[in-house]
Amino acid sequence: MSDLLGLGLTHYPLLGGRDDMMAVLLRGTLTDPDIPAAEKDPAHWPDLMRREWGDDEGRATAPGHRQALVEGLARCRERLDAFAPDVLVVWGDDQYENFREEVVPPFCVLAYDDIDVHPFSLMNSYGNPNAWGRPDDMTFTLHGNKQWCRRLTNELIADGIDMAYSYRKREGAHFPHAIANTQLFLDYDHAGTQFPYPIIPITVNCYGQHAIARRGGLARFADIATEELDPVGPTPARCMELGAAVARAMRGWGKRVAFVASSSWSHAFLNDKDWHLRPDTASDRELYAAFVAGDRERWRRTTGAEIVRDGQHEMLNWFCLVGAMDELGLDLRWSEMVETDVFNSNKVFAIFDA
Repeated sequence: MSDLLGLGLTHYPLLGGRDDMMAVLLRGTLTDPDIPAAEKDPAHWPDLMRREWGDDEGRATAPGHRQALVEGLARCRERLDAFAPDVLVVWGDDQYENFREEVVPPFCVLAYDDIDVHPFSLMNSYGNPNAWGRPDDMTFTLHGNKQWCRRLTNELIADGIDMAYSYRKREGAHFPHAIANTQLFLDYDHAGTQFPYPIIPITVNCYGQHAIARRGGLARFADIATEELDPVGPTPARCMELGAAVARAMRGWGKRVAFVASSSWSHAFLNDKDWHLRPDTASDRELYAAFVAGDRERWRRTTGAEIVRDGQHEMLNWFCLVGAMDELGLDLRWSEMVETDVFNSNKVFAIFDA
């Protein structure tokens, strides 16, 4: 049995809230006065979008979307428990949370020991009660290992990756929800409170030119017209190189390691060309077909500009995973894409094994 495993999953924040709030981003987008009225008219929407939206703004179809995501997460957790890892390496974006104007590293190892995390703080800030009915201020412990993080950082630097590291979360900041929600959702039945495995978090500057300009989130078109873009994020090819370097380092540790990409694929609120109304499903389908077929050349030639154009910013986490899986020679054993036009982002699940 292999001592290495790969998982891909979503950290979709609205899965942590109530069903009636799952389409809240689209509802807000429809109030943007700078989006043409014709684009906001459901009569001009794709069939899937009209069906999901229905006559109740997505409330009736939200439970089905939740069920599909929970089933994908449960399959990943089942494989993870059977694998019994010593540690998870999780690639996740920092969405204007720990890293802001002071510094925005392309990649950073969060070299923390155990840390108490408030998993609902982001949802609370949007007035969205959590799906579990837990207290708003509930915490769970995210298990870490500072010494392992130091070792990994040293080995990455020796391998040509100028890796940043952090020993402390910024005071008053949300813990990056891409990492927190990985634990929350992989331990969905217990709202993250009974997850036993330590995590080495590696943040990726997926938002790049929009990290500060849009504060990692939704922007109105009037603001986009005058925004001052930030420097670009790391390229997809560099993310694959990082993933391969992390895999090379940890392959020699003698530990059971699960490598995890934590993000959805294209996001409606990042898809400027479609007025933030829906994700770019056509582009997601193309990359997904190549992903399933093992067509890595298609992935390697993807540019950062294409990622931004298609609202696929957060997929850089998946490029890290793919680079690691190729380095380790692990095969894709199962995958599924959950498509949506109303619930902000298409979601993909994957399991890689020897």
